[in-house]
Amino acid sequence: MLIGEYKHIIDTKKRLAIPVKFRRSFSQGAVITRGIDNCLVLYSSKEWESMADKLGKLPASQTEARSFARIMLAGAMAVKFDRLGRILIPDYLKEYAFLKKKAVVIGLYNRLEVWSEEKWESYKQRAEKDVGDLASKLGELGL
Repeated sequence: MLIGEYKHIIDTKKRLAIPVKFRRSFSQGAVITRGIDNCLVLYSSKEWESMADKLGKLPASQTEARSFARIMLAGAMAVKFDRLGRILIPDYLKEYAFLKKKAVVIGLYNRLEVWSEEKWESYKQRAEKDVGDLASKLGELGL
């Protein structure tokens, strides 16, 4: 299970170290792509296959489904971990997520998100402020 929040630095060669506790989940490979809210999402190869299958089955006749599939699939790139547990983040994904030097890696059960530290802090403050309303709405969904 991938959970937690970790601050890291993107080095001058565009590499980001993934926290040690998460690396075993990606031993069979990983894919990084655009996420929602201008973050990046890192999936294990197995999780990515499942997600890509769902995206590929979205109805091409619906504009929103077609657009979402394009953004997620076209933005995806397989990444390899170096011996120090770092991955290379392509320029187009760094730009999409506004990543500069400071990044936050967060575990979300079956995937990781990579945020610029500034964007994450802003998002987290808004979400924490509205946590009561969010809990009420999720309660309606059975959570």
